[in-house]
Amino acid sequence: MTKKVIVGSVLAAAALGAGSLSAQRAGDCDRACLEGFVDRYLDAMVDDDVTAAPFSANARFTENGQKLELGDALWNTMKSKGTYRLFVTDVEAQQVAFIGTVHEDDRDPEQSVPALFALRLKIDEGEIAEAEQMVVRNAEAAERVEALGSPRQVLLDSVQESERMSRWDMITTADAYFSGMQQNDGKGEYPFAEDCNRLENGMQATNRPTPEGETRPDPRTSTGYSAQWSCLEQFESGLLHFVNRIRDRRYVAVDRERGLVFAFAFFDHSGGDTRTFQTPDGRTVTAGPAQPWTWYIAELFKIRNHEIGPIEAILDRVPYGMNSGWSTYEAGMSDRIQDATR
Repeated sequence: MTKKVIVGSVLAAAALGAGSLSAQRAGDCDRACLEGFVDRYLDAMVDDDVTAAPFSANARFTENGQKLELGDALWNTMKSKGTYRLFVTDVEAQQVAFIGTVHEDDRDPEQSVPALFALRLKIDEGEIAEAEQMVVRNAEAAERVEALGSPRQVLLDSVQESERMSRWDMITTADAYFSGMQQNDGKGEYPFAEDCNRLENGMQATNRPTPEGETRPDPRTSTGYSAQWSCLEQFESGLLHFVNRIRDRRYVAVDRERGLVFAFAFFDHSGGDTRTFQTPDGRTVTAGPAQPWTWYIAELFKIRNHEIGPIEAILDRVPYGMNSGWSTYEAGMSDRIQDATR
């Protein structure tokens, strides 16, 4: 981890407190209960019936960063649940995060169109107090994710109890990914495990096989990073520098049993001078989107032994500088860690 990341982590730990959450209260949800709330929520959307899910009186709801009334947005158009389901279940914080697929209205009322879907629910005394959802309306990407069939087994496997890390250590390890990518210079210490492999919208974004008849790009001569490289090669290339700000880093679920951390964040590409930079070997390169561009991302990390293993993300282009709807403006534009499980 770079010096910058270490200093940032120490300051954030001091502000948030690095200790574990308070002991679980009697009557709180276990894993099955929390994951069951996701299905109750989705079923209520399919039925377009807010009363079918147990919302608290002051429940708060957003879709794609917009604060809305319950029953609006995807509630109006959802037809059925999709087949892909991946949970990050935080029993200690009573929050559950989910990446999956849904099907909603198409122009033909007899048909439906798939979409990618990310969700966070906060449960308080048996009721849904907060519902935050992200819908990526990209049918091709949703079809790719459904074609995966099920999540990679490694994401579902438990970590031996003796090897489980603290919540804070898991969050700061995951955050090293964001800090290593932001204005990437290729000179940091990047804590990737050998099995790190990143999927984005169902597409392999690292370790992709070199097509027959082509030559694998060389990080020492390339002017853009390649999906054929490993996680470590991409970061050590320094060619991700054009991602100049990764902000509103909200860590919303930590599953210590499975070693999973789930975050929402925004990746800004500001264009202009930020597109031109020097690689670790001194070459001057211009890369990245020419106009201001923001990716809205839901991303989860498998963390073991203070290393980042498999990564899974869904993402969508959104208005530049967009906020999540759950942060102040200042926090939303900051690259500091936000532990949203507290």
